Amino acid sequence: MKYRIEISSVAEAEADGAFLRLSQATSPAKVSQWYSGLLQAIESLSQMPKRCPLARENEYFSQEIRQLLYGQGRNSYRVLFTVLEGQNTSTIRILHIRHASQQTIGKDSEEPDAT
Repeated sequence: MKYRIEISSVAEAEADGAFLRLSQATSPAKVSQWYSGLLQAIESLSQMPKRCPLARENEYFSQEIRQLLYGQGRNSYRVLFTVLEGQNTSTIRILHIRHASQQTIGKDSEEPDAT
């Protein structure tokens, strides 16, 4: 089954923000390659999205939240998404694109992050 990919405006803004931050630290060619790779990684979710593990945010939401890890080292990002199964069309909804070191969404902000 092939899934349709839908990217939220929040996730788009987060990807653009990551692009801008990376563009200040690396060459235009490398940041363009990073962004292109991110889009390819997201597109790969159209096939077998449940290969990705549940995100740490999953326990805080009623819908199942999964994550796709993208990048390496200091440039690691988590693509948070949910799978919406439909009778005719099933959709992958990209909710957020967050740096791996960012605090867990939904977690009490006063509680230190264990990662």
